[in-house]
Amino acid sequence: RAVIDIGKELIMNLQDIAKIREVNPVVVNYANFVTPFLVANGLNAVGASPIMSDEVSEAEELVQLASAVVINAGASRKESWPLMNKLCEAANQYQKPLVLDPVAVGATQYRKALNLMLLEKYHFDVIRGNIGEIAVLAGIDWKTRGIDAGNGTGDMSAVVQACAQKFNNVVIASGEVDYISDGQQVITVHNNTKLLPAIVGSGDLLSSIVGAFSAVAENTLDAAVTASLVLSCAGERAAAQLDQQNRPGSFLSYLLDELANITPEQVQDLMKIGEA
Repeated sequence: RAVIDIGKELIMNLQDIAKIREVNPVVVNYANFVTPFLVANGLNAVGASPIMSDEVSEAEELVQLASAVVINAGASRKESWPLMNKLCEAANQYQKPLVLDPVAVGATQYRKALNLMLLEKYHFDVIRGNIGEIAVLAGIDWKTRGIDAGNGTGDMSAVVQACAQKFNNVVIASGEVDYISDGQQVITVHNNTKLLPAIVGSGDLLSSIVGAFSAVAENTLDAAVTASLVLSCAGERAAAQLDQQNRPGSFLSYLLDELANITPEQVQDLMKIGEA
């Protein structure tokens, strides 16, 4: 596919980095209460316009004006299910890209029931989680530990591909290597820094950035790959300024700066991308 060709077509896809800053897509987030500050500031840095909502009566109106919708199921109460349902229903009705972040889906029966209910009722264009979360959704045995990926012995490429085939969408399993599949192929992004997982909510941020790129990209797979590259390459550039020291607080400030200023050319110079 074009997205893994090192040439003109890839450069064109990376131009979506500049396009977001021109278009300023509105991304509606049902946010995890742990991470809205990071998500909102990260989206703003890449050039999108974040909106957080916790009120069902405004859900349809917000989705109508939105360019994408992101559902983070990481800290939802049962009382919030009507809001999540309304946001998802409206996103499908108005054909807005819809992203699911199934935080710790394997940790409790409650979380599993919530995420499977959403996936049964609505079509999500993208699911973004760690490999343990993606395995749970795919119905593949994997030992998970809360928000951590846990330890498993399966083929990560096969897990991600199986999940994408099951839900007919694009799936991202983010981690030391990001595995991204549309059900047909698996693309890997190998850019990383140990400081990204030191920031609580870096995965939540990636999910929302995927929403932003889904609003401007020609197809969903390109959006997922570009979003992964932008966050991981910005992370590498930020960490390099700290000499890779374990300074997560400083890293967060540098990361937001890099997200606000990173260029397609800088991503192209840094990216390590392949096909599994």
